[in-house]
Amino acid sequence: MPNTKLRRLVATSIAVTLGGTALAACGSSDDKSSSESGPASLTYWSWAPGMDKVADLWNKGPGKQQKITVTVKKQASGDTLVTKILTAHKAKKAPDLVQAEYQALPTLVSNDALADIADESKDAKSKFADGVWQQTTLGSDSVYAIPQDIGPMMFYYRQDLFKKYGLTVPTTWEQFAETARALKKKAPDKDLTTFSANDSGLFAGLAQQAGAKWWTASGDKWKVGIDDAATQKVADFWGGLVKEGAIDNQPMYTPSWNKALNTGKQIAWVSAVWAPGTLTTAAPDTKGKWAMAPLPQWDGSTDVTGSWGGSSTAVTTDSKHKAAAAKFATWLNTDPQAVAALAKEGGIYPAATTAQTSDAFSQPPAFFSNQADFYPKAAEIAKTTAPSAWGPNVNVAYTTFNDAFGAAAKDKSDFGAALKKMQDATVADLKKQGFGVAQ
Repeated sequence: MPNTKLRRLVATSIAVTLGGTALAACGSSDDKSSSESGPASLTYWSWAPGMDKVADLWNKGPGKQQKITVTVKKQASGDTLVTKILTAHKAKKAPDLVQAEYQALPTLVSNDALADIADESKDAKSKFADGVWQQTTLGSDSVYAIPQDIGPMMFYYRQDLFKKYGLTVPTTWEQFAETARALKKKAPDKDLTTFSANDSGLFAGLAQQAGAKWWTASGDKWKVGIDDAATQKVADFWGGLVKEGAIDNQPMYTPSWNKALNTGKQIAWVSAVWAPGTLTTAAPDTKGKWAMAPLPQWDGSTDVTGSWGGSSTAVTTDSKHKAAAAKFATWLNTDPQAVAALAKEGGIYPAATTAQTSDAFSQPPAFFSNQADFYPKAAEIAKTTAPSAWGPNVNVAYTTFNDAFGAAAKDKSDFGAALKKMQDATVADLKKQGFGVAQ
């Protein structure tokens, strides 16, 4: 939908609560007053490690030639950064560029905080998979950011224990359930995996793979489809496995979960491309014993994955140097030298498709030294990323998920009822804020 329609649809309210966040130093007034065609001094808010070193490559190379200098200001991530950006924007003092998670883009756009850089980024689209690029357009002809890193989802499993128990790597979710049951029969003290409700991004990615569209625009209203058929299928599937005891129900990232991974009590994990880093600290004794495979499919004839995590580089509407900022954002996320530096300094998995097979990823992660094709396989999986549909109050949906599904997983109760709570809370919040909601 057109940019103006999107802004009219979502500009009635702020999707995150603005607290008394102190404004950090932004670009100086002199920076902001320079003409678009003259030298530009830009400020970039980012949480990625080593981003200042990557920006130095720009400042000493293309930036020096074009007289465009970028200064990185390290920030917190998540809702904290979104709130800070909106607070700064209210005072017309937002930085020129911001690192923004994909699910945060609708909130920032709804508050007119992000500029449409469609004209300035025409050559960038071909560098990314369609499902990845779509996350920065919000289903419109406008472009609100350049994809930076992504988290295509994958299936991780203990190769040695799968062999020990005669298990086959599942290619469909039906086979996944059968594998979980088969393991329980052979080793009652072990679990294939766990359903965790303390990271809503996992469930969102699984729903995305199944074809869910949680937020869509319907005329001048938002339509919330969190309890759509695709998500109900996902909820019923995992709820059924928890209820029958085929898998564990404990949350991730706890000492108990770490121990289960490290001792082989849990022998698989549905995760994303960044999983090796987590396993390195959670299960250090299992190095070289894991392998990665594509996510199981709902339909054996399809090949699609969800996304868990990822961020983009956006230009704010407060910047007086939109074209210059867009040039840097495009360079940062498509130039081979820049992306290689992002991978080295920040440990990110780049969104640009060609970067995923660059020299920076010629060797597998150290924890997966036994799987030489880790990154080539990851690149193929990344191409199959399904489109997503985010809305202006993702934070409310995610918080409700943690509460409702957390209780359902613990009690082994109805996941469908938890999903309805998530739907109802999200709709109620939109209405409370004054958004139009389509039934």
